[in-house]
Amino acid sequence: MILFKYIIFGLIQGLTEPLPISSSGHLFLFKYLFNTNTFNDLNFEIILNFASFIAIFFIFREDIIRLIKSFLTFIFNSKKRKNKTIKEDFKYCWLIVLGCVPAGLVGALFKDQIESLISIKLLGISFIVTALALLFVKNKDGKRLGKDLTVKDAIIIGLFQMIALMPGISRSGSVLVGCFLMGLKREDALKYAFMLYLPVSIGSFVLGITDLNIGPHLIGPYIYGFLASMVMTYFASLWFFDVVKKGKLYKFSIYLVIVGLLCLLVL
Repeated sequence: MILFKYIIFGLIQGLTEPLPISSSGHLFLFKYLFNTNTFNDLNFEIILNFASFIAIFFIFREDIIRLIKSFLTFIFNSKKRKNKTIKEDFKYCWLIVLGCVPAGLVGALFKDQIESLISIKLLGISFIVTALALLFVKNKDGKRLGKDLTVKDAIIIGLFQMIALMPGISRSGSVLVGCFLMGLKREDALKYAFMLYLPVSIGSFVLGITDLNIGPHLIGPYIYGFLASMVMTYFASLWFFDVVKKGKLYKFSIYLVIVGLLCLLVL
């Protein structure tokens, strides 16, 4: 039964992590509905987050490898710095870092205080706010490419990611809204949104890994939960990309409004 619970928890994390519906909010809601403290386990949350990271890294592996190569080439090979692609990739890498700064700073300084705010009522409000934001940009499809991003764009989009630190506000949803408002094409908005997720995920894992203390009896459940989260994140991400490219973000708005109202009026 314990093994089954950890697999279910991994599936929920994997499904909600890439979708614009707030994974942390849904995990809290799941615990609340089933009145369980089984998953008040920071070790397991860190491991599940890393599983999602691996899945998303695998999806964008070609872009990530190219960006890393271009970044290192620009630094260590002065003869190739004038290459247009390498220059654009180097700039894009720094804009990814810059976009993570607002959320990184606020998260490092106020993480505990922000997490202490979580409640069913706040989740309901946050879900509805996310739904309205997604509805606002549902038909957006700009003309700008990722290489057209500027420092100003990265800072503004980074501020949207910072807002997602609030419990129940989706990170992927917030960043996508910011990207669409900056006029990015859907595919480029998706790519930048998930590129911003990777450094944040790595940072969370590095900060939490020193506190990992897994009992022998939990190794099995952790492994199964990890695999469930990784596989589900992979397929949920591919489905989400398809939904966004088709301009059907309103589907998530409908879902979030329903769940938000249930949180406010029923739970």
